[in-house]
Amino acid sequence: MEEHITQEDKFKYFERGEGTPIVILHGLMGGLSNFDGVMNYFPEKGYKVVVPELPLYDLPLLKTNIKNLTKYIKEFIDFKAYGKVILVGNSLGGHIGLLTTKLYPEVVKALVITGSSGLYESAMGESYPKRGDYEYIKKKAQDVFYDPEIATKEIIDDVYDVVNDRVKVLKTLSIAKSAIRHNMSKDLPNMKTPTCIIWGKQDEVTPPLVAKDFDKLLPDSELFWVDKCGHAAMMEHPDEFNAILHAWLEKRKL
Repeated sequence: MEEHITQEDKFKYFERGEGTPIVILHGLMGGLSNFDGVMNYFPEKGYKVVVPELPLYDLPLLKTNIKNLTKYIKEFIDFKAYGKVILVGNSLGGHIGLLTTKLYPEVVKALVITGSSGLYESAMGESYPKRGDYEYIKKKAQDVFYDPEIATKEIIDDVYDVVNDRVKVLKTLSIAKSAIRHNMSKDLPNMKTPTCIIWGKQDEVTPPLVAKDFDKLLPDSELFWVDKCGHAAMMEHPDEFNAILHAWLEKRKL
């Protein structure tokens, strides 16, 4: 993956394919590789897949919040002159997608959210990982998935590295707190962008009730369930995730 990352100006991103841009927004603890299935599938179906690296740890602490990450995505879309894009976001990435759609609807053709924050999030809460406690972090990482084996050593090590870096911990907490402050329940009824909601039936971070609330509050949404699936459907069931999303895009002629 790393060898395919492009850097232009202040932006680092992965890009593959030609056609309508699908811009993927990763989560707070999620790497670009979480969307490998989407990256490999949709360029073959006539889409350009783009995964910008969110500057989670690059902004000054006081500017490390969901609003500035959203502004960064708008700047990226403008910089690349993509025009209108399809946003796909998981967890925090879904929240950034929602806020981008609210603030900059002129650049969003459609929105796809999976395990998104924005209404409710248990996240790590009061039990934020203690520095150095590898087994605790391993358990937390495994709890994100229905199948704990999805939490590879590489994923666990990445989370471990973050929670043992004081600056990264502070910035992670700053983003998480800003996400809680940016509850979008009052905004959603005014957001008319077509939205596809794909949710794991066994998601314990953002439980199924959250998906139902998103579907109820958004004026133009459809909700799809993935069984035996936790917080990251595109990782646990990539083929099913792609099939649902592709069928929805075709139905909507997007």
